[in-house]
Amino acid sequence: MAKRQPNTPRSRIRAALRQLWLRSRERAAALKAESYTCEECNRKQSKAKGKRVDIEVHHLDGVEWDHLINEVYRVLLVNPDRLQVLCKECHAEKINTPCDVHGVPDCQSKGCEIWTK
Repeated sequence: MAKRQPNTPRSRIRAALRQLWLRSRERAAALKAESYTCEECNRKQSKAKGKRVDIEVHHLDGVEWDHLINEVYRVLLVNPDRLQVLCKECHAEKINTPCDVHGVPDCQSKGCEIWTK
């Protein structure tokens, strides 16, 4: 039996991002566009007993998992002192109010006044 990987916060984020990718419309569209056929050897996906062929989707530019995970922490899983608890109405007002610096709703640029009010 293979040794189990540690269950760390970063590994849970990576697993969630991977599941998001596996269920994405983009991945499904790529598979459908190529008729579930390997672009290199032209083998078609099959689940037939003894003739199983699994088809996967490869990112030509690669996936920088550490960068993605760091961005999740930078933007979403921030320190609690960078969070504000609001009712639904106040939150809607906050995200629809243009910031004074950039003039766009939901501006998340560091230092924008909308996020420090």
